[in-house]
Amino acid sequence: MTLRILTLNLWHDEGPWPRRRERVREWITRLDPDVVALQEVLRGASCDQLVELFGGSGFQLDFAAATPFWRDSSIGFGNAVASRFPIRDRDVCVLPGSGDGERRVALAVTIATPHGPLGLTCTHLNWKLHHGFVRERQVLALAEFARARRPGLELPPIIAGDLNAEPDSAEIRFLTGLQSLEGRSTLFYDAWRLAGDGGPGFTWSNRNPYARAAIEPDRRIDYVLAGYPQPSGIGRIERCRVVCDDEIDGVWPSDHFGVLAEIRTDPLDEAPRPA
Repeated sequence: MTLRILTLNLWHDEGPWPRRRERVREWITRLDPDVVALQEVLRGASCDQLVELFGGSGFQLDFAAATPFWRDSSIGFGNAVASRFPIRDRDVCVLPGSGDGERRVALAVTIATPHGPLGLTCTHLNWKLHHGFVRERQVLALAEFARARRPGLELPPIIAGDLNAEPDSAEIRFLTGLQSLEGRSTLFYDAWRLAGDGGPGFTWSNRNPYARAAIEPDRRIDYVLAGYPQPSGIGRIERCRVVCDDEIDGVWPSDHFGVLAEIRTDPLDEAPRPA
């Protein structure tokens, strides 16, 4: 058995949002995730994209605004989690910034899954390609915040979101145990690296005209990361796919592609004993 975790940058209400909304809903139905981490979500009295996507579905919802939306300050712009299972508690961490007004947060929740409590942190790091120095400070805070969200002994802590950094950047190398920053180190396993199909796994792709308009290179910037699994195999990353990556009648779900990872929830079969 596995726990299915989906992350997607929703691109707020840009493009043909009513038609994009239906594309996102189609993908969620098709993928049947247990937990969805979303970034660039709008939520307020006059606009609630979480309710538009999940209203009546039975999913439990949580949201943390990073900033007021620039077109309507009564609406929050931030990160969200939707869960098939009860959300028991939550916390928000304001991440370090550069002082230019770009504010980012991480939303951490504890989810009461049938396999034990799960600590999941959804985040969205600074977007500018030359802001690696800001993201380095952000991942130092993020790693500490996410590691603290291991409420049980079985399932590992999860980080999901748009990290706006490629796998060989210092930010991601730090999170995945390949280098230290400021004398500190950590390890979260990169689901695509462990269980993807061996391809580049681009989630920002010029195949998508919504992304192509930004005149930026193809790159992998959206992740599901998981802490150490148990020796029994519980918590091991089993499969990972790039999803939400197609168009119908010219409409794509978002300017990003999503990532779906499956985390093992039962022990591996015991190895046969020697005769």
